[in-house]
Amino acid sequence: MSLALPIFRGFSDYRVGWLRDDISAGLSIAAVGLPSAIAYPVIAGLPPQTGIYASIAAPIAYAIFGVSRRLIVGPDAGTMTVLAAAMASVAAAMPAATPIDRIALASTLALGVGVICLGASALRLGVLATFLSRPILVGFFAGISLSILVGQIGRMTGMKIVSDGLIPPLLELVAKRDLIHWPTVALTAGMFVVLQAARALRSPIPGPVVVVVLAVTLSALFDFQSHGIAVVGDIPTALPSFSLPLAAGLPLTSLVLGSAAIFLVSFGSGAVTARSFGARTGEAVDANRELIGLGSAQLAAGLFGSFPISFSDSRTAINLSIGGRSQLAGLVSAAALIAVLLFLNDALRILPVAALAAILVSAALSLIDVDELRQIWRISRVEFAFALVTMWGAISFGVLNGVIVAIAGTLVYLLRNMMYPRDALLGRIQGRDGFYKLHRFPEAQAVPGIVIWILQGSLLFFNTDHVRGRLDEITAALPAGTRWFVIDAGAIAQMDSTAVAMLEEVRAELGGRGIALCLAELHAEAKVLLERGGLIERIGPALVFEDLDDALQAFRTAEPKSAANESNRQPGEMR
Repeated sequence: MSLALPIFRGFSDYRVGWLRDDISAGLSIAAVGLPSAIAYPVIAGLPPQTGIYASIAAPIAYAIFGVSRRLIVGPDAGTMTVLAAAMASVAAAMPAATPIDRIALASTLALGVGVICLGASALRLGVLATFLSRPILVGFFAGISLSILVGQIGRMTGMKIVSDGLIPPLLELVAKRDLIHWPTVALTAGMFVVLQAARALRSPIPGPVVVVVLAVTLSALFDFQSHGIAVVGDIPTALPSFSLPLAAGLPLTSLVLGSAAIFLVSFGSGAVTARSFGARTGEAVDANRELIGLGSAQLAAGLFGSFPISFSDSRTAINLSIGGRSQLAGLVSAAALIAVLLFLNDALRILPVAALAAILVSAALSLIDVDELRQIWRISRVEFAFALVTMWGAISFGVLNGVIVAIAGTLVYLLRNMMYPRDALLGRIQGRDGFYKLHRFPEAQAVPGIVIWILQGSLLFFNTDHVRGRLDEITAALPAGTRWFVIDAGAIAQMDSTAVAMLEEVRAELGGRGIALCLAELHAEAKVLLERGGLIERIGPALVFEDLDDALQAFRTAEPKSAANESNRQPGEMR
């Protein structure tokens, strides 16, 4: 069984000497994770205890089934924003005035995400982790950060905001400006300043922990609730209990699509976290096995009254900085949060909502990775443009539709790179072996009578028009006396029937001009395809060569006069 499931891999080769570090790291993870565990559920309209439940159940499940020693799972702002959009989509698909149990809905979506994770692992679809490229993810999270910011207007101002979207809440704020509760605004601003100061001063105590302790202390001293400042209120002292959420009456299509969207963002961003920390610790990241750990954590969250989670940047960073060595740190953090539920409930009850809003605003701003956007701009203007398009999609069309825009952006990006493969004419350099690209090496010269052309990319239906256009340009400018046109197919990984038809047209056109089309270095699959299409027979098997060496030697034999102008050295491989 241990071969089928990565059970307790996070404890492999455990040493007693690690115990102290793991306990210290676990307590620190709990301290850092508690503020976000209480704050993040607000994004999806869920009660605070669901975040604590997620921070208990998910790390326990991941400790059992996860493969990484040090990755920590938990609530994630980006995943919560997509969850909120998915829940809104499900609610919109139901009949008006239908009561919705939001906790049950969130738990059902978590179960859906868990099932998709396990199914993707079984099908070895860990490659989906890289489906959303880094620029696409950076743009997407920058876009949804604005959704989080706008969603906190009511909590920052003490007003009730009923509008949805990005612009309507801002307009409603202006219209209701006389109702702004300024003490709430002042408290939010103060807590936000504390967060930024803690970050700027590199406080040994994380900013969110400072804010929660300070806000609870001030609330106890000055009785904020009596002054109109909203507080969290009662939090159940009961531990999370096993229950199967009732999905009866919920639209299946919306649930599946919502779960898929959450999975793509949760696993896509989580894989970036896993790889970045794996590079620091030297741990290899097996995406297919990580899907089992993440899927198990999602199922646990759903079965214990919570919501979808992801790999947590902040918790994993704390684990590494304190020196956590194994998943025991995750178990310790879960135990610490159980103790908080049982013994610190009264303190959490008076926590001002404004403090949670400040934590969420800070988290939202951290999602806007300006440094990464600058790096993308320096590396590739095209990828930067895709990042901006994805950002615009999340802002203009909403978070859930923003996921669709992100997927579409990824597909367009992939197709664009494949639609315009690079190509070059090859020649020889006197006194040197091999073939060289004429545009890169000014000293390279074309071989008289023979033109050698290389295509660096697959030849498929969506790029044959472009490739045919390039061939038309090249063949129209062929020098007089050209007898052979050789296509170096060594870099053509794939071909299809459209490509076969296009090459047949080129062969016929060149043949009408007395020029033979030749092929060299064909891959086995491409050669079989061309044989089935009859192109090999029409070209002539004698003009299909294993490599460019053979092609040039055959040309020399067939055209001795032309070959005399070429160096007597034997050619080597293309350079």
